Amino acid sequence: MTRYLTYDVFTDRPFGGNPLAVIPEAQDLPEPRLQEIAREFNYSETVFLYPPEDPAHTARLRIFTPVAEVPFAGHPTIGAAVALAGLGHGPQMRLELKIGRIDAVAHDGRAHFVARQPLEILARPAPDLVAAALGLARADLAGPPVMAGMGLAFTFTELASRAALSRIATDLAAFRAGNALHPAGLDFAQAPYWRDGDTIHMRMFAPLDNVPEDPATGSAAAALGRLLAGTGDRAVFTVHQGDDMGRPSRISVTATPEAVTIGGAAVRVMEGRLVT
Repeated sequence: MTRYLTYDVFTDRPFGGNPLAVIPEAQDLPEPRLQEIAREFNYSETVFLYPPEDPAHTARLRIFTPVAEVPFAGHPTIGAAVALAGLGHGPQMRLELKIGRIDAVAHDGRAHFVARQPLEILARPAPDLVAAALGLARADLAGPPVMAGMGLAFTFTELASRAALSRIATDLAAFRAGNALHPAGLDFAQAPYWRDGDTIHMRMFAPLDNVPEDPATGSAAAALGRLLAGTGDRAVFTVHQGDDMGRPSRISVTATPEAVTIGGAAVRVMEGRLVT
């Protein structure tokens, strides 16, 4: 039987943040089981840990949503780093992901990692389409939508008010239409946000990937940091996410045009064994 752990990530207390399943010794699992296990947990992501290909590194990570493997995601990277620290690794870690090596530090239930992969600008979806997907009026959008990512794509749209962010009611037909127009975005995932000084309130919706709403999305926070840093000075802010769904999450972001550091806490909630 294979051991599993679950963590709530980007929170320091159980039942907040974003749930994550961690499989610490995945090397004996048959390949077809990986997607089935991720679908069974039905969290936004499940991370499988393997011995590293480079013996100087800490571990190799494979990350699955309920429907597909993804090359990079933030809360599995933080959660895996905290889990590895609990298993005796670290505090300095070198993690192997599909997008390349990620350097991380983890201790005392907190972790941060540095992502240096390029920011890709994939598209600029029509504001009316994005407003329809979010169930908002065009006037609720404070800026033009931008589809961008660092391994996972999101459409970022600044909103005019915190109230607009709270009243989002997604429209699946508009998501399907957006995905058809912008297939490079994989699922037309939406990350609307409202900025209040150095605090950013954000929500993330990916219903076509079986994630109606995500309580904490480190990969989206990373890409948004790089967008806001642009070609100028660094951007430093804290993302508040999950508040509107009762799972408060806090993600620290420090971004420059060349790299972004994502940090947060994670707490173990459950553990057990897979029997199949």
